[in-house]
Amino acid sequence: MGEALPAHIERNTAMSSSNSSSRSLASALTRRQVLATGIATAALSASGLALAQKPTGRVLRVGHQKGWLSILKGRGTLEKELAPLGVTVTWTEFNAGPVQLEALNVGAIDFGDVGEAPPIFAQAAGAPLVYAGATVPRPKLEAIVVPKDSPIKSVLDLKGKRVAYNKGSNVQYFLAKLLEKNGLKYNDVQHIHLPPPDARAAFQKGAIDAWIIWDPFLAAAQKTLDARLLLDASGVVNNRAYYFTSRDFVSKNADVLKIAIRQINDIDTWASKNKTAAAAELSAVLGLDKGITELYLNRSEFGVAPVNSAILAEQQRIADTFFELKLIPKKLNLLHAAPVDLG
Repeated sequence: MGEALPAHIERNTAMSSSNSSSRSLASALTRRQVLATGIATAALSASGLALAQKPTGRVLRVGHQKGWLSILKGRGTLEKELAPLGVTVTWTEFNAGPVQLEALNVGAIDFGDVGEAPPIFAQAAGAPLVYAGATVPRPKLEAIVVPKDSPIKSVLDLKGKRVAYNKGSNVQYFLAKLLEKNGLKYNDVQHIHLPPPDARAAFQKGAIDAWIIWDPFLAAAQKTLDARLLLDASGVVNNRAYYFTSRDFVSKNADVLKIAIRQINDIDTWASKNKTAAAAELSAVLGLDKGITELYLNRSEFGVAPVNSAILAEQQRIADTFFELKLIPKKLNLLHAAPVDLG
């Protein structure tokens, strides 16, 4: 484990914005860069989305990562249900949640999926996001892994070690709360900020001591790198996924968003009852071996619902933690991102 880090890996700093969009997500989260770097505009241009060509009538512009929204797109059921309402749907694929949220802020998309942490950084940067829906807690879908022969056996063994994770993602919050729960300070570990592809490469080379990652990257590491799971997020954080929109869009299209959330939940419900078929479909979408998606789905929880006050309180705790750690520049009030019909 003594191999030096590759030259492009920086400790406690974000990746260079000249890297690919998957790498730039690690740097897009400091202060107001989420809004200022223009990554979203470039991503939209690359995807072929013509901003000037707007269909007549109402439009739901979905920004999605590869996953359940890709399956929804492939099935075409959302378009069919929205058509009688005069609503058309467009789809743009992104590599990461932070870039999606930047696209929301510049008015390029109306709806998307993201983890727990990126909305906090985006709100701190002034993005007008509103939480449209949330999954049930899924703590087993993120974990710390170490090489199979690593001497690291407990969280306390991480002290002083090189721990890699994607800056601004859900796993950054997991790490903060895990260290706190075990009596360690946030800076008791060496923070190595890497997007998943680079972290995987560093893990393979022995350039890091531990990797905090989420599924399906987690399952892929277990299946193909023989990574040993130190522990998952159970009992530490909830690890929900969120669906977001803008204040302006929800004020005019609440009916559209309700249909979208219900259809996403329908797919979740189907997957919970048909895991083998769901693993095959997700395998095709993600380009991963079916054994990897089966491992992922077999430890997942399923269900999507509107955000209520209790769920928003969870996000408030994340925001408060990030402010205390000086990861965001100001204290946030999550009610500013609450849906109009907050329960």
